Amino acid sequence: MRAVFRALREDLWTTGYDPVPRSGWRSRWLNWLPVLTVALLLLTALITVSNVSVLGWGDYQLGVWYALLLAGGQSMALVVAIFRPVPAWWVATIVMVIIAWIVEPRITPEALFPFTGSGIMLQAAVLFLLALRVRPRAVVEALTISVLAGVACSAFASRPHDSDVAPAVAIFATAVVVGTSLRGRQVARTELVVQEEITAEERARRTLLEERNRIARELHDVVAHHMSVISIQAQVAPHLVENPSDELKENLAGIRENAVDALTELRRVLGVLRSEDALSQEVRHAPQPTLDRLDELIGNVRGAGLTVTTETAGTPRQLSPGVELSAFRIVQEALSNAMRHAPGAEVRVAIGYHSAGLTVRVTNTAPDGPATPSQGIGHGLLGMRERTAMLGGEFANGPAPEGGYEVVATFPLEDQS
Repeated sequence: MRAVFRALREDLWTTGYDPVPRSGWRSRWLNWLPVLTVALLLLTALITVSNVSVLGWGDYQLGVWYALLLAGGQSMALVVAIFRPVPAWWVATIVMVIIAWIVEPRITPEALFPFTGSGIMLQAAVLFLLALRVRPRAVVEALTISVLAGVACSAFASRPHDSDVAPAVAIFATAVVVGTSLRGRQVARTELVVQEEITAEERARRTLLEERNRIARELHDVVAHHMSVISIQAQVAPHLVENPSDELKENLAGIRENAVDALTELRRVLGVLRSEDALSQEVRHAPQPTLDRLDELIGNVRGAGLTVTTETAGTPRQLSPGVELSAFRIVQEALSNAMRHAPGAEVRVAIGYHSAGLTVRVTNTAPDGPATPSQGIGHGLLGMRERTAMLGGEFANGPAPEGGYEVVATFPLEDQS
């Protein structure tokens, strides 16, 4: 019993309620709230007039002022139920009991008791609004109390009356079931939207990690190559000098040892990424591409039917391996995107060498026909952005002014020593 009373106190002795879920339905509901409020006020006025006529001059004979006071209080509960459903239900239920207690000695046996016709509809409307805003357990408790209040009024009547408890229970239960169903449907939709947002975030995070792993695998080859060269040069250097001093030998041995240790740690940390790569051994250990192979890439793309023009500004010079690899991959991804999403378009690849760095710009015209729909989240633009940011550069993409699409990546060269 203590647990029951504790649950009743937590559920029904409160002014709290669940807020309207944040969704498109909430926006529509809030937009229509003024109209619904006015309509509800008109409905309340009609119910009040009906209650006053029944209670004041009908079979209940309460008098105008008593009827106006009780009917008005009961009807206003319908408006309050929009904002404070639990207190509004208490008001409607208590007023119903008061009306039954006052009118019972004076009504005729043929009059409906303990509810009036309009009272049943008003109580059902309050229960319906309550079911929309609180959890189902609290609604069932409120329905039970409403039914028990009606049964108690009929059981303690001093004389027989035309009891309307049975039809009232059916109407109340229907209102509760409909309200609870609508609430459950909206809660399910809200949870589905939240789950879809979480899933989209997880998918985007997974895509980002996969792309970073792919970039790390490529950069592992570049860094490992240079560390191996350092180790070999440090080992060969003493043989290129006549009578090398012990200090020189010791320093070169230390350089080689540090290079070997660094290469071992690099392979231990990043080499595991290669275990997830399904490529063949020949492809895995092939040298990573640079801008020297750009003509070969563009030739292959032209062979696939894409019209590509190239332009080089400035004086080409040796760049760091990271910039060379990233620039090549950005052009490769941009050309692949143009083939997939801009069929029949003309593509222009521009490479600009300047004192501050390297600029890569790939622009395509508007497509001649519809593009094939994308399946899932692509890695192309994400990979371009990640590669550029990793090297401290800037990346931009979007519609071109003359139509079509363009991507621009700028790599600084100050720190590429």
